[in-house]
Amino acid sequence: MEQMKQSGSLSKAQLNHYEQEGYLVLENLLDEADMLPVRQAMTEKVSIIARDLIENGIITDPLIDDPFEHRLANIFNGLTDKQFLKYGRGWRDRLPGYYELLSNPKILNAVESLIGPEIFASPVYNVRPKVPRVAAGAVPWHQDKSYWPGANANPVITVWISFVDATLENGCLHIKPRTHNTTLLEWHQEQYSSTGYTALHENQLGDTSTLPLPVKAGTAILFNDRLLHMSTPNLSDGVRWSVDLRYQPTDQDPMLQHGTGFLARSTRFPERVATLEDWLAERPERENS
Repeated sequence: MEQMKQSGSLSKAQLNHYEQEGYLVLENLLDEADMLPVRQAMTEKVSIIARDLIENGIITDPLIDDPFEHRLANIFNGLTDKQFLKYGRGWRDRLPGYYELLSNPKILNAVESLIGPEIFASPVYNVRPKVPRVAAGAVPWHQDKSYWPGANANPVITVWISFVDATLENGCLHIKPRTHNTTLLEWHQEQYSSTGYTALHENQLGDTSTLPLPVKAGTAILFNDRLLHMSTPNLSDGVRWSVDLRYQPTDQDPMLQHGTGFLARSTRFPERVATLEDWLAERPERENS
């Protein structure tokens, strides 16, 4: 463990905070240049959705000149939850901007401090467009591990990044610090939003105070997959865009039932680290390495 702590970008104080509290906020981890390709991928997806809605006679204007933060919200203004959920509660499109995010050295340097330099990017990553007045925007209390209960005994690291300012109004992340040392709690699938989110009952949450985490765009929140967390509905007029990424050591279950992840960093086998072309082709390692 000591050897792991010597690599990566996190300080001893940051490591101690993560280990004690179960989470860590890295303010302004990404700059505008880091976020640009991700926002471009998000914009491309919105254009695809707009074209589909036009082809189905649901809308007439793709609103291509609307600002990034408002376009998707304006497109779905007046439409139903069902019409939004046709496109999924979260997106995992293989667009180049998401590979650039998953393999961003700033993120990997922080993750390396927690799990060492042999890093596998999990197939479970989600682009989250929290749209105003859509039920799928509110995520109930849960533990991420409820989505892979049998994958491994060790925690998977979640890296949650907002691409607009995440506020109390637009539905920022809420956590319960120090709940990461609990076992996986018995969960159920919530029914009210037709999303099938895993959820916990109120009486399972204990007496730990809830901590809201409003953050600026480009800030990353790292947390353990057993940490209790949720997010509230979006009461603003814009979209709360975020992406949640997940990383684990390479000697753990790659969770193939969720898709194909990739080797993001390796000091032992650097020649095997997946390129963009590998990721687009759903190869976990570099071809012909």
